[in-house]
Amino acid sequence: MALDRSEGLAETARALAAGEVTSRALVERTLARIEASQGTLNAFRIVRAEAALAEADAADRQLASPGARKPLLGVPVAVKDDMDVAGEPTAFGCCGEFPPVAEDGEAVRRLRAAGAVIIGKTNTCEFGQWPFTEGPAFGATRNPWSTEHTPGGSSGGSAAAVAAGLVPAALGSDGAGSVRIPAAWTHLVGIKPQRGRVSTWPRGESFQGITVNGTLARTVADAALLLDAASGNHAQDPHQPPHLDVSGAVGRDPGRLRIALSLKPPFTAVPARLLPEVRTRVVELAERLAALGHFVEEADPPYGQIGLTFVPRATAGIAERVGEAPFPALLDRRTRDAARLGRLLGGAPLRAARRAETALHRRIGSFFTSYDVVLAPTTAAPPPPIGALLELSGFATDRAMIAACPYAWPWNVLGWPGVNVPAGFTPDGLPVGAQLLGPANSEPLLVQVAAQLEAELRWAEKWPSPPLTARSAAA
Repeated sequence: MALDRSEGLAETARALAAGEVTSRALVERTLARIEASQGTLNAFRIVRAEAALAEADAADRQLASPGARKPLLGVPVAVKDDMDVAGEPTAFGCCGEFPPVAEDGEAVRRLRAAGAVIIGKTNTCEFGQWPFTEGPAFGATRNPWSTEHTPGGSSGGSAAAVAAGLVPAALGSDGAGSVRIPAAWTHLVGIKPQRGRVSTWPRGESFQGITVNGTLARTVADAALLLDAASGNHAQDPHQPPHLDVSGAVGRDPGRLRIALSLKPPFTAVPARLLPEVRTRVVELAERLAALGHFVEEADPPYGQIGLTFVPRATAGIAERVGEAPFPALLDRRTRDAARLGRLLGGAPLRAARRAETALHRRIGSFFTSYDVVLAPTTAAPPPPIGALLELSGFATDRAMIAACPYAWPWNVLGWPGVNVPAGFTPDGLPVGAQLLGPANSEPLLVQVAAQLEAELRWAEKWPSPPLTARSAAA
């Protein structure tokens, strides 16, 4: 048996455990798909061909021996290029030659402990700042649904790789929607978990705690399976939420829920408007949830001036990264400007922003005494064309970014979980998504609702046409 690109993470793991396919055969096919698509999609910064084949051979030896099975033994997966993989550089979207790191980051270590084969590291924009995946370091990563459009960012390489069927699932990171936005724009499930659920070690906090690691997959079950495999903490992690069995919640009836449909963007300093073609799809999801028996009404969380707490944390985080960069002169001018602002805000404003989180938890948490889940657009617009934001000034980039993506970032300030689900397509055939948002440690409830929608809408059955250069490898 040779699995085709439609087989997901769980099915691939099952076939390996049953002896229906070898890990080496899967990795060879995965490498062929990546090579055939790289000139078109450009999803990967690093492809670990030799190392992945060696890992596959080791997995096959374990699969052939009796004993307990690891949940992802022999399954090829990808990780974003902000995560440390031993022996590989971590360039995080930047130009220049970076030295290889000595050790795996904690999330990668846990994937290996679950038996996964790390096939490569996926492209991301510089320090993960923008909702597109382009730059002079690696070119443009393209959307499998329309190669003239971005897959989003900053986890655009991971999203493109999963959406095109190059890998069954991938890790990304989310600091202002960077898992959920590309998931929305490539017709995927994207889980941004509770802060600390998936360790960001060797950094105890990433970008002052607003960035977390999450998962992208075609189905809720696969995204949850990868999340459980990667979850857990380094002993020195400052955030260590309680253990959850997220996979076990998939398919469980959540009961009749009170769902707030929130269409109003949180306060932003520049205009943001939900485009009709996105609004229509999100409202249709709300209607579907109502038809499933949930109580759904329009209501908006009391965000207040939450944006004032986001900017100091985000820019201070960029300043930290720029301070560590080996080639600061090669960084985008927008990065250097953001770092300059971050250094200005890195004292009292940053401390005030961090202190404000407790009050925000209390105020927005009170909303969840009336509602169980929030349903909101993931983005206000469909994916923009390649190059639309690449050469803009810093201010123009911020305006365009806020206009397209005003909905995701508040949950990064709060550190709470959110799940993007595919919401359908615009009349032009571009994917859009909606996010299910909950309070602390609500991943099981969110995936229950997401799985209900998936059973109704069967979104994993829809595939982009493979790029012409990938057709021979995609069968």
